[in-house]
Amino acid sequence: MAGTSVEPYREITFDKDGDGAARQHEALAALAAQGVTDLVMFAHGWNNTRSVASRLYAAFFAPFPQTVERDVHLGYVGVVWPSMMFSDEPIPDFESVAAVHPGKEAVVERLAALLAEQPDDEAAFVEFGSLLRELTDTDGSRGLTETGPDVPDFLLADPVAVCAMFADALEEAEGPGSVPTPREAFGGRLTRFWKGAKEALRQATYYTMKRRSGTVGERGLGPLIGELAHSSPRLRIHLVGHSMGARLVSYALRGVPAQARNVASVTLLQGAFSHYAFAAALPHEPGRGGALRDLQRRVDGPVVACYSRHDTALRVFYPLASRLARDADSLLSSDRRWGAIGHDGVQAVPGTRSTTLAAALRDGLPASGCVSVDAAAVVGEHSDICHTDLARLVASAGRFGGR
Repeated sequence: MAGTSVEPYREITFDKDGDGAARQHEALAALAAQGVTDLVMFAHGWNNTRSVASRLYAAFFAPFPQTVERDVHLGYVGVVWPSMMFSDEPIPDFESVAAVHPGKEAVVERLAALLAEQPDDEAAFVEFGSLLRELTDTDGSRGLTETGPDVPDFLLADPVAVCAMFADALEEAEGPGSVPTPREAFGGRLTRFWKGAKEALRQATYYTMKRRSGTVGERGLGPLIGELAHSSPRLRIHLVGHSMGARLVSYALRGVPAQARNVASVTLLQGAFSHYAFAAALPHEPGRGGALRDLQRRVDGPVVACYSRHDTALRVFYPLASRLARDADSLLSSDRRWGAIGHDGVQAVPGTRSTTLAAALRDGLPASGCVSVDAAAVVGEHSDICHTDLARLVASAGRFGGR
């Protein structure tokens, strides 16, 4: 495949419902028949084209051949799924938003017009809220995710109040030195709230991506791994995911049959999902566990969560998305309920080991259970993951590389 840095390399694709391309299982089973012993499957996060994902995979996989012991024959898989770019800036890219919501181009166009015009009119905010619900196909019914109801309150609540709260939260995150735009400073009473409306649109698209990543993992990748357990039982699978792709590979554990034991390791790079996802009991709600409670036990090896304090997307904007899932009043508070696993690692799972990247590479990783690895020494921002040391960490987690 053009641009590939390693061989054998394959790409597998899933649509938004988790349906995969034809004969993907056969293509991966053929690698096992050719002598591949270990298959590293990497799921990208926010990317809006297959070519962007392919370039990421080429860069990330490039150091792997130097990490492998002689008796290991690695194969590589890039998981391609429909997602979008996720910038650290709270300004939506409308082309990306439209790409994530096919068939909703007219809705996106009207949302963009309202954000450009910023009318000082409550009716415009009511229309904006209605358009967000149409964009996300929100009908008011709810299920549960790892942080609460799967339809965030901001899609159902009063849109003026929601946009005001988002504007306040953004200004709090920007700090006391933030300077309002001329329109915000000299506009009408409601003008400042359009800053919050921009963030509400971004969060609505984030909600769609969150829901989709879980669907693709559980209904697409997980069952495929189960098929490989049946057809190629000696093939060891190593799951790697970045950002929302970390959520995808984690939710794949829900779709892997309980009797399958071919997932040998999971490495989560700046994971954009709850740090309580694997918890059997939530600290703030002991009667309920995380959406992935105890699923680390389906892994014949460790579940390694890398995190970095330099990740602004997870430090600021992920909590902004998650807080409104259950309690709009807590939007401005410092509340650990809404932390991301890529911000501070696995939380509330007894026995979880915590270490630094340097120590993990020096001393090795546990043979099983959850491990939180502070990767701030190499991860400078959300997408800064293509490092030899992170390739070595995956090898250590999968027990296919030397120290």
